[in-house]
Amino acid sequence: MSSHIPGAIIIEGHVQGLSNARALGEVGIPVYVVDKVKCIASHSKYCKKFFLCPDFQTDEFADFLITLAKNENIRDWVLIPSNDHAVYTLSRNKKKLQGFYKVISPDLNIVERIYDKKQLLFLAEECGVPVPKTVYFQSKDDSIPHTLTFPVLTKGRHGLSFYKKLHKKAFLAKDKGELQEQLYLIAERYEVHKTFTQELIPFDGYNKTISFTAFSVNGEIKTYWIGEKVREHPLRFGTATFARSINKAELVEPSHKLLSALNYTGVCEIEYLLDPRDGLYRLIEINARTWLWVGLAKACGVDYAKLIYDFVNGREMEYPTNYKVGLNWINPVTDFVFSMISLISGQLKLKAYFYSIFKAQKVNALFVKKDLEPGYAYIVKLFSFINKR
Repeated sequence: MSSHIPGAIIIEGHVQGLSNARALGEVGIPVYVVDKVKCIASHSKYCKKFFLCPDFQTDEFADFLITLAKNENIRDWVLIPSNDHAVYTLSRNKKKLQGFYKVISPDLNIVERIYDKKQLLFLAEECGVPVPKTVYFQSKDDSIPHTLTFPVLTKGRHGLSFYKKLHKKAFLAKDKGELQEQLYLIAERYEVHKTFTQELIPFDGYNKTISFTAFSVNGEIKTYWIGEKVREHPLRFGTATFARSINKAELVEPSHKLLSALNYTGVCEIEYLLDPRDGLYRLIEINARTWLWVGLAKACGVDYAKLIYDFVNGREMEYPTNYKVGLNWINPVTDFVFSMISLISGQLKLKAYFYSIFKAQKVNALFVKKDLEPGYAYIVKLFSFINKR
């Protein structure tokens, strides 16, 4: 490929940013990485240049991108965010950014319907897509409905803002008294009316979180890939450390309903959880971007970073019609740490763990033979973080 072709700006260079940088760099597409800190993707041989940037959620970040385009004399490069705050900022500033870049992120009205969980749940109900039973409290003193089934989870309607203030993704309450205490605690640092409380879908040992991922154009699914979180931290509510490619064709229809209602264009991840009480897959959330283990989709034959690049550049598109099932993905560092914890606590069987490590076919999130440095950088940064703590 010509060195003068438009490239890509990877926004946030953690594990998924690294995967996207590798996917594009491997086929000769120029890649720059921007992040608030020196990230692991900046160590990749496919990262041509790295730039420190302002906070993703500020308009100063959008101004930074425009200045970058001018200073580097780049035009019409695609912006690929790996962070929800970045998605918001790109959407909010989409009009002025489009004077310099190709922006795949949806318009702000679509982003709001996705990331405000109240709007998303209402949309799902309108589409006939099952969701967990949900209550929206307006204040810490609201009465708790007798119809609410415990245990329940209380989260922020905007998850990242909630986590930033409370340092927790969710609060688990086993009864009314505990929920009332949590609402009072939340009210000290966050607005209760910006939360929602949902019944906890029972875990039967098999119903893992399912990610239905798709590339769609104006709500029409062009290709999709499905995976499940096999191991995660924290258990049941966390980030994947080990994941697997699966086939759940029954999720195509509800996902199409959601994306069609949103008139969605681009890549997204739709999370579902099987309810063992009635066999229904209930919507958990949607992410308007690639996700942590996007590298597994690529290894299975659905290269989302390249699809984004080809689409925004008007290239001839070949959408995959199938993908490999049964391939696994592992973050060897976090999976080892949290698997040891799970083994000690009895939440993970030794036989299953050994099989996944020594026999299961898998791809490595960090260490790739042609690009080893980011993996070593990840370990160094992890030890640095532990020492600081």
